[in-house]
Amino acid sequence: MMIRRGLSAWLPRMVVLLVVLCSAVSILYMLACTPKGIDEQLAFPRANSPTGKEGYQAILQEREEQHRNYINSLKKQITQLKDELQERSEQLRGLQDHYTDSLGPGLERSNPEKTPADLLEFLRSQIDRAEVHAGAKLPTEYAAVPFESFTLQKVYQLETGLTRHPEEKPVRKDKRDELAEAVELALETLNSPDSDSNANHHMYAASDFIEGMYRTEKDKGTLYELTFKGDRPHKFRRIVLFRPFGPIMKVKNENLNMANTLINIVVPLAKRASKFRQFMQNFREMGIEQDGRIHLTVVYFGKEQMNEVKAILENTSKSANFKNFTFIQLNEEFSRGKGLDIGARIWKGNNVVLFFCDVDIYFTAEFLNTCRLNTQPGKKVFYPVLFSQYNPGIIYGHHGSIPPLEQQLVSNWL
Repeated sequence: MMIRRGLSAWLPRMVVLLVVLCSAVSILYMLACTPKGIDEQLAFPRANSPTGKEGYQAILQEREEQHRNYINSLKKQITQLKDELQERSEQLRGLQDHYTDSLGPGLERSNPEKTPADLLEFLRSQIDRAEVHAGAKLPTEYAAVPFESFTLQKVYQLETGLTRHPEEKPVRKDKRDELAEAVELALETLNSPDSDSNANHHMYAASDFIEGMYRTEKDKGTLYELTFKGDRPHKFRRIVLFRPFGPIMKVKNENLNMANTLINIVVPLAKRASKFRQFMQNFREMGIEQDGRIHLTVVYFGKEQMNEVKAILENTSKSANFKNFTFIQLNEEFSRGKGLDIGARIWKGNNVVLFFCDVDIYFTAEFLNTCRLNTQPGKKVFYPVLFSQYNPGIIYGHHGSIPPLEQQLVSNWL
């Protein structure tokens, strides 16, 4: 009984103690898991709090200041570059004035402010290296860079060979612009007041342009030789230009007088009297009547048809009052090379242009002038490439519709 009473008295105390202990544990747990107070949360800037706005504004102001400083730095650099460019331009203008006489107006067409002194020296060295003022010794004839010729409308090019018509309009715009620029610069040079001391000097136009020749040396540049009609018959003007992979430059401006330049046409022949008759018809019209500064040398091989050939030559001499001819007869088999050699050596007069010709070649008076303009005693020979691709009698249908000889494309040169 005593034990039961003791347990009854101790049990309520234990229950109360457990309740108090559980309450204490619950309070501690709640304190540990409760969120931080407002004062503690304000330690982090929030967008809707005064402290958060001020922080972001400070950051933005700092970034804005950095960009402002960067822009100011760029402006200073631009100002410095402009000052240096102006100073450089003034120096280059002085160089341009110094080289104007030797380089001609071609450099003025480019932007001299963008042409430094070392580039000018390089361009001048390219001209000195190229075959402009003097020729160059070549190992073989295959090393020679051929010229191509052009007029205002056509270009005669070698690269096509017989695959296409050698007389073409330039298809590529850059080629048309290149040749047009050369002609335009040549006209500016000819019409420049400094090119002639006479104030009333002849003014040249594109219609005065006869022909041009050009070639490109891949390691140096492009050379142009342009010929214009002069203010008097038999007088011409030649402009030599050079484009050293840069601004086009004037190299030479010279007067040419071909009034006293004689051409000796050397024709080796054997038989072919009918062909010689046709040749003499063209020779009389183009050489005697239109040109008049011409000599004919016929080197005849064998005796067959010789009398007929001599009769044709003598009849032309009487009817046209032409005495400038030489007839040489050889009792040998025909040799074109030997005939040309003998015909050249037989000449005993002053310097003469030798035109090595075949009996079936047709030429014009303009072509004879081309021979004169593109040769120079002891320095320069003219080697045209002839072509004959069709029979006019077949092309034009019947004899009555064949146009005049000078309008036929029977033979031409490149």
